[in-house]
Amino acid sequence: MKFWFRLAVLSSLAVGAWAQSSAPKAPAAHPSSALDAALFYQILLGELNTRQGSPGSGFSIMLDAARKTRDPALFQRSVDMALQARSGEAALQAAQTWKREIPSATEASRYVLQILLALNRINDAGKALAVSINELPQEEQAGGIASIPRLFGVLKDKAQAADVVEKALAQAFTQKATAAAAWTTLGRMRREAGQLSRAVEAASQGHAADPKATGPLVLALSLLANANSVLKPMVDAAMKTDVTPELRLAYARTLISLQLLPDALTQLVQLNDKHPTFAEGWLIHALVLQENAQLPQAEKYFEEYLRLLDNSPTPEQQAGMAEALMSLAQIAQKQGQLDRAHHWLSQMPSGADPIKLASRQADVLAQQGRLDEARQVLAQIKPINAEQALRKALAQSFWFREHREASAAYEVVQSALEKQPNNIELLTELSLVCEKLKRFDEMEVLLRKLMTLAPQEPHAFNALGYSLADRNIRLDEALQLIEQAVQLAPQDAYIQDSLGWVKFRRGEPSEALEILKAAYKAKPDAEIAAHLGEVLWVMGQEKEAGTVWREGLLLKADNETLLETLKRFNFKP
Repeated sequence: MKFWFRLAVLSSLAVGAWAQSSAPKAPAAHPSSALDAALFYQILLGELNTRQGSPGSGFSIMLDAARKTRDPALFQRSVDMALQARSGEAALQAAQTWKREIPSATEASRYVLQILLALNRINDAGKALAVSINELPQEEQAGGIASIPRLFGVLKDKAQAADVVEKALAQAFTQKATAAAAWTTLGRMRREAGQLSRAVEAASQGHAADPKATGPLVLALSLLANANSVLKPMVDAAMKTDVTPELRLAYARTLISLQLLPDALTQLVQLNDKHPTFAEGWLIHALVLQENAQLPQAEKYFEEYLRLLDNSPTPEQQAGMAEALMSLAQIAQKQGQLDRAHHWLSQMPSGADPIKLASRQADVLAQQGRLDEARQVLAQIKPINAEQALRKALAQSFWFREHREASAAYEVVQSALEKQPNNIELLTELSLVCEKLKRFDEMEVLLRKLMTLAPQEPHAFNALGYSLADRNIRLDEALQLIEQAVQLAPQDAYIQDSLGWVKFRRGEPSEALEILKAAYKAKPDAEIAAHLGEVLWVMGQEKEAGTVWREGLLLKADNETLLETLKRFNFKP
């Protein structure tokens, strides 16, 4: 990175990085700052040189005046002139002279640090950092330390930056008031450097230094996927204390992302009990319950969330409001209360997502048998940018696919792909449409293209593996593909469903049964119910199979896989 660009970035960062810990103080008048005529002329000459295109000469004259007067304002002006002259070394010289002449000038220390970082003199910057931190009042040091990752974040060598900062914070690690902040900062930098085991150790050290500090726990949440067995017990213990509602909610969100839903629900129950007026806790709890088909309780919690919102909600609260109303409409729709669904949708805030709103309206209309109106609602969406145009195409294709109009879906996605031929979402959607149309060769080409474009995404591997297993062909290859998907997303219940299904197809029903039971427990879903019920039936457990199938119908009565399975086995629910 060029010096001047780097310095511009660092300067903008520095304003926010140090502002809360040490707001700059106006320079105090120096006893000997009265200007005689010669000194006044010298300063004027420096400014004139700068304005006339000779900032280098102006800098030299101004720095000499600053030395004579020991005036902080003149030192700062000389630094600015050096920067204007595009001389990083001169700017550093001015800042260092300022610090040498006025040792108590904390602003000089910060200039030195910023310029050293811009010059990529990382080791020297580390020494300057230690000075800057130690100069802060003790009560402000933790805030200053917390800002370090932003200051050093522009450096290319993240590992070296972390090493240098660790040395600079040697004293902070030993002090009770700053140890947690220091370990958190180091952990963040180790994480950004890809040194995850060292980041985990830093989170543990920070929590041990101050079990009540939030920083180490937030760092631990960001690392939980990499060190669940080490960090989760630590976070669980912390959650038994009186933590903030924001931290408990952050932990619940992390658990949801890791698909540890029972643990997430435990945290959400505690959040609602301890902080009943914390609105967002009810929203997230309701969304999890809805996802797990606990609709009456989810409906109650969505309504509680809406009740807690202010009369003039913020943009963020408006987004939450729209999400809650959309979910309430979906619940009413599943319960056959279509007028109630329209009631919820009619209360949407003006800034609601037009694609989501139109999709939900189209679903309700379709359920009423008003298919032409539903298509029209989706067609009338007016995208205001390329991103909305993409989402409109996906929404239309999804609706067509769900309502057995796969040919129309194919045309919509193909048209969108002409503008974005390598778009992952469009290629994925088209592969699903091709499956509906039984164009399996085309589907396989699309999925293999996705594997190349996004080799770390599990869904293309899973989709092709499942399709082969479902058609009962190339089962060894199907197993290999699905196992690759499992490696990429070991907690994904749908991928576990595919694994159980291919095991069943390969003649391993006992192993398939255990996998499918676990998948269905983790994610009650009609399609998983279809597969689990079939394995139970084939193994002679017909009563249990019937129970699972009936549950599946309650989850989604029109699921094609489930209905086809019941027809094959001539099962009457």
